[in-house]
Amino acid sequence: MNMRKLLPLFLSALMFTGCAASQKQEITYRSISMDEAVRMMESENGYIILDVRRPDEFAAGHIPGAINVANETIGTAEIPELPDKNQLIFVYCRSGRRSKEASEKLVKLGYTNIVEFGGILDWKGEIET
Repeated sequence: MNMRKLLPLFLSALMFTGCAASQKQEITYRSISMDEAVRMMESENGYIILDVRRPDEFAAGHIPGAINVANETIGTAEIPELPDKNQLIFVYCRSGRRSKEASEKLVKLGYTNIVEFGGILDWKGEIET
């Protein structure tokens, strides 16, 4: 075959490859502000608030109703406290760094509805001990 016949075939193959690649959407987490998180918590139901600080930090004070799974313990194993990978999960820590790390790890574990909202330092609501 000469180049003139190969070029349209090559371009067609390239176009189909590009379309297939662009349709695959990578699942990621959403980062929102503390105010947005509070509004969502008021309007949503059936969600989990996940505190990813160490157990001693959690015991010293946490958002009411939150559960604690320390960022350092999130790896490749399933998390019994989070059985539904499609459930809305709000993730926070102290300042926002560990919540971002934990959110990335949760997505890698297959969780599809992760919302990271920073740290308890910015929380204006009630604190439970």
